[in-house]
Amino acid sequence: MSTQEDAARLLVRTLEAEGVEYVFGIPGEENIHFVHALNDSSIRYILVRHEQGAAFMAEIYGRLTGKAGVASATLGPGAINLQLGVADATTNSTPVVAISAQVGLDRIYKESHQIVDLVSLFRPITKWSELAPTAEALPEMVRKAFKTAQTERPGAVYLAIPEDVESAKVSDALKPLPVNIVRPQEPSPSQIARAADVIALARQPIVLAGHGATRDRASDALIHFSERLGLPVATTFNGKGVFPDDHRNALGAVGFMRHDYVNFGFDEADVLIAVGYELQEFDPVKINPNADKKIIHIHQSPAEVDDHYPVTVGIQGDISRSLRALADSVHRRWDVNGTGEKIRRMMRDELAEGATEDGFPLSPRRIVADVRAAMGRADIVLADTGAVKMWMARMYPTYEPNTLLVSNGLSSMGFAVPGALAAKLAHPDRRVLAATGDGAFLMNSQELETAVRENIPITVLIWDDSAYGLIEWKMDLDMGTSSHIKFGNPDFVKYAESFGARGYRVESAGELLPTLRKALAEDAVSVITVPVDYSHNLQLTDKLGDLTGPF
Repeated sequence: MSTQEDAARLLVRTLEAEGVEYVFGIPGEENIHFVHALNDSSIRYILVRHEQGAAFMAEIYGRLTGKAGVASATLGPGAINLQLGVADATTNSTPVVAISAQVGLDRIYKESHQIVDLVSLFRPITKWSELAPTAEALPEMVRKAFKTAQTERPGAVYLAIPEDVESAKVSDALKPLPVNIVRPQEPSPSQIARAADVIALARQPIVLAGHGATRDRASDALIHFSERLGLPVATTFNGKGVFPDDHRNALGAVGFMRHDYVNFGFDEADVLIAVGYELQEFDPVKINPNADKKIIHIHQSPAEVDDHYPVTVGIQGDISRSLRALADSVHRRWDVNGTGEKIRRMMRDELAEGATEDGFPLSPRRIVADVRAAMGRADIVLADTGAVKMWMARMYPTYEPNTLLVSNGLSSMGFAVPGALAAKLAHPDRRVLAATGDGAFLMNSQELETAVRENIPITVLIWDDSAYGLIEWKMDLDMGTSSHIKFGNPDFVKYAESFGARGYRVESAGELLPTLRKALAEDAVSVITVPVDYSHNLQLTDKLGDLTGPF
């Protein structure tokens, strides 16, 4: 004879069946049964200080594991606070399941306290947005939510759980649905043959690897493809590490706001082999300005339509299998040592020069060089949006997938500190550093308290210039002057210590590296503030503007 249980407990059982390890969120009056039911589950509830932080944590967890991260909030303002991280996840092709409370079905149809049409609000920024009409619908809806979120291209989904649905009684005979994995399809042999013909006739092909190649764990196949054909490989900012930067065929990353060294490799190419590339990562007009290159698109999903991304051949299916089949079908090799070696040498020299710069405040290049020296190959750095992202994504050598994380879809500020907590939970054996500007830091700095309370050791490196440095850079480039970008900061050392974290202030160029090593070695939450000299911003863009090619 079946008994009854709260629908909240059924909801928790469906999450357990999906393999959920963490729920990031803040409870509210309307979802207290759900939060309470988590106490008797295998799921760890991470109480955060702002729902935006919860969504960013869910996003980074999803990005690093491939399993949808789960963010939870109450109705109304709590749910609305999730939206930035939810939109960031969708635009960065990252699986997230956002769950919030909603007013009861007994009053959702009329004007009432805290009523907002949340399903409609979330619909444009998710792959699927829906309200649970009954408790009995939860097993099917949760299974659909995770399947939708995790299937290529991944993204966020949203479920609203009305208050009276959450507290309803249901039969405990209701069970979570079995989890079925959507398997990527085999590439079409005819498309492989067509692509091989295009590549074989190419004068100078080039490979661009994006975030999709990382998600598909295609790093080994990509290296094999490059070595077999002798082709240079560039990555997007989001794809950094899927092809190691110390490989002899690596060109570095595209995504900088000016014509960078790596762009010259694209200038000389006539065929672009795009592997797991998505257009929101990087505007194709910057590498195909005349729309005259032949493009081979290799991905699990079709290419977006763009005038500067005219696909000659599309290969849809498992990326690794596609690359290996294509490598076996092209019977020709190219020499990458010319332009490619010059591009690699220029970037190596620039980083080496940065490591010797001893000015104070520190040059961005010195900070990047010292961070690289302090971090292991598999350690994780999250570079927040702003000038920090430009310097780190451009110059930070990356050797393994998902070891330098940026937001290049929505490019949202404030994700790095909360994201660092999720990165450490996903990979407790790795050291995690959040590199952030002072502006982005203060957007979600309250999550330091979460890290301390939950004993999640991370290191935060604040690039301190008391300004929105990237906006100042752009204003100076376009208008020759800047305005409304300066602000004041607290004493970051005292601020960190007030949360129970450790605070460090770098007061000379020589102090940064030992301070980084000390903080990263400690099993604690640490904040390092380093003054940065962004006069180097214009020096860099002036230098790149003077470069001419081909090399």
